[in-house]
Amino acid sequence: MTSAGAPAHPHSDSGFARARRDFRAWRRTRPFWAGLLVLLAAAPIIYFPYFNLSLGALSVAMSTTAGAGSLVIGLTLIVLGGLLWFQPIIRFFAGCVAVFLGVLSLPISNFGGFFVGTLLAAGGGLLALAWGPVDGGGHPEDIPDGAEGPSAAVSRAGGQGSE
Repeated sequence: MTSAGAPAHPHSDSGFARARRDFRAWRRTRPFWAGLLVLLAAAPIIYFPYFNLSLGALSVAMSTTAGAGSLVIGLTLIVLGGLLWFQPIIRFFAGCVAVFLGVLSLPISNFGGFFVGTLLAAGGGLLALAWGPVDGGGHPEDIPDGAEGPSAAVSRAGGQGSE
């Protein structure tokens, strides 16, 4: 018997490995971590205004008058997180709004979910602003002469600017 046609790793194309590879390919084409942080930011912003703590017979209610505002901010952050995953073209708008809502939740929602929601929303929004799609296969050799920016011209001139 010969093993010339047998794959090197017979179980490498299992269902789990294929799903993981497909998820990784999907995740790399969009601001995944930004969307995840924005989604996670909604949890403390929504939860803490409606939080009730029971210590035996003592009940501590964190309900505030800003419960409706916290719910609106949290639901909007959930929508923005989903949009970052499924519509990455609006990453700039979603990032700006997520940062704005994170800061807005400070006075409205118990210090933005005790600063956790604010930090997650601001971090996710800033990641969305910083993310950019990867250009496929662009190599520096493929750029025609004169098409590069001024920094390339300065480096070619030996660090001397155009004078």
